Amino acid sequence: MSAIDDLPPLREVIATHGLSARKALGQNFLLDLNLTAKIARQAGTLSDTDILEIGPGPGGLTRGLLSEGARKVLVIEKDRRCLPALAEIAERYPGRLHVIEGDALDVDPLVHLTPPIRVAANLPYNVGTELLVRWLTPPTWPPFWQSLTLMFQREVAERIVAQPGSKAYGRLAVLAQWRADARIAMALPPEAFTPQPKVSSAVVHLTALPAPRFDADAAVLSRVVAAAFNQRRKMLRAALKGTAPDIEDRLRAAGIKPTDRAEQVSLEAFCALAREVAKG
Repeated sequence: MSAIDDLPPLREVIATHGLSARKALGQNFLLDLNLTAKIARQAGTLSDTDILEIGPGPGGLTRGLLSEGARKVLVIEKDRRCLPALAEIAERYPGRLHVIEGDALDVDPLVHLTPPIRVAANLPYNVGTELLVRWLTPPTWPPFWQSLTLMFQREVAERIVAQPGSKAYGRLAVLAQWRADARIAMALPPEAFTPQPKVSSAVVHLTALPAPRFDADAAVLSRVVAAAFNQRRKMLRAALKGTAPDIEDRLRAAGIKPTDRAEQVSLEAFCALAREVAKG
């Protein structure tokens, strides 16, 4: 019996179902159920909330979310080896766990969820950044989610909360802080996982703002920022030369020096540039 419910400990679950983590799926399992419950609590009060979880694996965080009172948890799992373990959790929490086998990049979860909705996940490393960008850049705002509580490699977490002028400042910082409040909620050492990764991890909590901090089109801002930071060592007039034929004029109109580099540009200035570029 585990510390948070009457299901078996995760090491026993993994042994029973032969769930060795697969590098190709970006899997690293958290086995400490007290720790997964602590991560679940970072998502806030869950009793009147539906939760979307991506890549639950053997269900450590899933059990944490359910034991902390989530109204419903929808999990999307690509690895069918994990489905029997998740079915055991669903039986323990009748009517509160819904399991979808599939790729989170292809599945529309909203038909299975009722607002308010929060996202909580130990994201597989190979799709985590892409999912985050999707959740931050829908064409309309506010999004389907109230908050995101996500585990990343520590380096990625630091990029999400970074400020202009720092080495970590880049596309993720601009997109995250444009529409959300972002903070690192807790750090996790490599030894918390099986198999043990080579890097530390961290949980980032993002709360959706009612409206973006500055006006900009999501697709245009994403394109401008991606181009700017893709060649971050270059001056912006060179990094963005394919964005618009008169990019130097548009940079100046946004209050940016054409000789600036991307890490020198504030969120507000990037949004101003996106508006200039959107003029066509």
